[in-house]
Amino acid sequence: MISVKELIKESRFSGNYFVPDTYIQGDLESGLIENRDGGRLLALPESFIQAIYEGLTEEVGNASEAVLYKCGAWWGKTFYRRFAEEVSQHLGRPLAEIDMIEFLQSFQQCWKTHGWGNIELDFDFYQNGFIVAKIYNSAFARTSPTLDKPKCFVEAGLLSSFFGGLTGQKLHCIQTTCESLGADCNHFVLGLPERVKRAEAWLQEKHDHATIMERLSHGQADRYVKP
Repeated sequence: MISVKELIKESRFSGNYFVPDTYIQGDLESGLIENRDGGRLLALPESFIQAIYEGLTEEVGNASEAVLYKCGAWWGKTFYRRFAEEVSQHLGRPLAEIDMIEFLQSFQQCWKTHGWGNIELDFDFYQNGFIVAKIYNSAFARTSPTLDKPKCFVEAGLLSSFFGGLTGQKLHCIQTTCESLGADCNHFVLGLPERVKRAEAWLQEKHDHATIMERLSHGQADRYVKP
């Protein structure tokens, strides 16, 4: 069976709506940044992102993780709605009628053009009820304060809402690896809340991504007992 990655590589689909040379329009005199349809874009300097993390930690302590996740979830809802509208208008048909190759190419380019790094989707665990997203060069991993655990809470929340809108289901997302901890990329696992949240204990016990996916895929969450 041919993989999704090979299909994308071989696809001749062109004219991606989110190519930066045509998607981003700037006016140096006014300092405005807009997309190709005139929608406002906002540039966030790294110092601003750092200040958000530090300010929330100062104000609410460990609860800042939940706050950032919820902020990302709210952001993801509007991102999904805007993405669906732009892609549907560009291709002339609803997002539900767009094939997987076109969707993935548009989504990956959109993510990159907005400056969030590079994203890949892994469907190897789809039959087990999970989608894995891999993000490289994450601005959130690079600028947030040093922790002893994955810390891209905004991205996790964003992904949960975006794919929740896409699938029509309430999803949860956890991050299992982080570039700030020496990983080559940031792994995010998406699935139904009651299934994905089982992995939180394994993250606290410092299990690696492969082990977590193995246990999730084989339903070992119900049988696993901490020694």
